[in-house]
Order: sequence, then structure tokens, then C-alpha cells
Amino acid sequence: MRIAIEGELADVIARIMAKPRDRVNKALLQDPDGQRLTYPAMRSRFDKAREESGVNFQFRDLRAKAATDINDLGHAQKLLGHKNRATTEIYTRNRIGEVVKPLSKRN
Repeated sequence: MRIAIEGELADVIARIMAKPRDRVNKALLQDPDGQRLTYPAMRSRFDKAREESGVNFQFRDLRAKAATDINDLGHAQKLLGHKNRATTEIYTRNRIGEVVKPLSKRN
């Protein structure tokens, strides 16, 4: 499946790709030293963030979250790669509350 890369993610990727190949790691996920972020390191950070937030969820829950946040079930079906709509409906959750923007470092 191909997903369009646009917005801030496209900007980040463009900045990474503009770096000289011979000097800098071009991995999208990097540690503070600019080295490729390994799966165990990413997992450790995810677990720490989850623990500090007090919210209990897993990586796989992000899939259902993506489907739930899309107002168009057909679009969600394409994004998740489901062949039939009924499968996508299993992944969607009832929305509770108002959707708000997260904090960013710029705020």
C-alpha cells in the first residue's frame, strides 16, 4: 500500500534527504546522536511514554485509532487495506468527546 507523504512529515523527510550522504544518517527515526533508532530503543521510548501518560495502549491500537479518526469509512478501509467494509467497521471505535489538537514545541 502506498500512503501519500505530505505536510510536516514531508518537510521532515525533505530536511533529512537534504543532508550530505557521507556525513549524516538519513534514517527517519534517529536518536539524539543522529544514529538510526533501533526497534528496542523505540520500544523502550514507547513504553516509557505510555507509562508516564497513564494510558494503557499498544502499538497495534494505533491502527484502530487511525481508522476511528477518519470521518469517511471508505477512506479508512483503503488506509487499512481491508477488502470489505465490515472488517474496517471492527477496527473503528465510537468517538468520545471533542477532538483537540495536541501540544507542540512551538506553542
